[in-house]
Formats: sequence, structure tokens, C-alpha cells
Amino acid sequence: MTILYTFRRCPYAMRARMALAASGLPVRVREIILRDKPAEMLAASPKGTVPVLVRTDGTILDESLDIMHWALAQHDPERWLSADPAETAQLIAENDGPFKHALDRYKYPDRHPGSPHSAPDFRSAGMQFLHDLAARIEAHAGQLCGPAPTLADIAIFPFVRQFAGTDEAFWTAHAPARLQTWLTGHVTSARFGRVMTKFPRWQTGRAEPLLIAP
Repeated sequence: MTILYTFRRCPYAMRARMALAASGLPVRVREIILRDKPAEMLAASPKGTVPVLVRTDGTILDESLDIMHWALAQHDPERWLSADPAETAQLIAENDGPFKHALDRYKYPDRHPGSPHSAPDFRSAGMQFLHDLAARIEAHAGQLCGPAPTLADIAIFPFVRQFAGTDEAFWTAHAPARLQTWLTGHVTSARFGRVMTKFPRWQTGRAEPLLIAP
């Protein structure tokens, strides 16, 4: 069966799990600890980041967006791939590039001691992107590319969740109301609850639970 190496709190792994769950494909989970990665995962993907998907034919996918596209290409019952591909790609590129850069330095300033900017500077930079998202949600009646979630929403909301959790008081006071509603809808969804199940750390020979139990 298809195997997914994942780390519960990683936003890249979250979005991959969301797409796999939406597709309904049977996937076995190997939950890892980042400081002690299993040899089997490193053999499959030496770069050592999650998620890593090992398909039944031995093909390896070790980029979250590749996993999302592959899963939804097999089965996309909620039409997450229905939005304009170029528009979707641009939104995700902005999230994964400039916004993620600002988010990391806002959330983990101690990891970037040589930066000429402060955590509040990076928070402000991140907020610019978030205001753009809020404007899109307003224009598209609830989601980033239309009234229903698509690939862009699922690929981006785990990172917005991380931003919101960095300083919840600031988020509540300053994030646009529509963006807060959008995020709350995604993080309280039944599917997100299921893919955030706390699986025990996998070790060789241990059980490999299904991502979504039947």
C-alpha cells in the first residue's frame, strides 16, 4: 500500500494529508520525529524533509504539492483542481515564497539572528499577504478562488494557521474578520480533525495505521 512519511505539525505535511484524505486513496502513515528520521525515509528521500510518499510501484514523491496533485489526479470528488491552474500556482508561490520567508522570521526570530529586521517587521510583511487573501475571499464569496475550497485554500491555510498561532492576541485584534472566518472554517473541519490525528511514532516493524480509517 502507499506509504506516507509525515510529521503531524508540519504545514507541508498537513496539506498533503488533506489532499490524500480528500481523494479517498488508502494510505498508510509513518509518523516520524524530525530529530531522529528513520533510515527507510532517508533512503527514499535523502533530503530528509516531510512529506514523503512512497507509491505502490516504488515511485517517490517528496514535495507536498506533487503529492497533492497526484492524489487529486486520481480522484477529486470536491473539484479542488477546478480553479484556474495559473492563478492557483501564483497564489501558492506567494505563500511558499515571500509569506513563508516572513512567517519563519516572525515565528522563530532566534533562528535568524543576523537579520537586519525585527520580528514585528516580518509580521507586518506577512500581514500584507494576508490582507491580499482577505480581499480575494471577499471578492470570491468565501474562498480564495470561488465560493468553495480549491487547491489554493488547502495548500495555504496550514501556513496561515501557523501565523495565527504565533501571537493569538495579535491575530484576533488585527487579522481581517473574513480571513479569520475562512481560517476557522478550515481548521474546524471534520477532515482537518481527522488528518491531525496523533499517531504514535513509527519505527521499523511497527504498525502503519491508515490515514483515514474506514
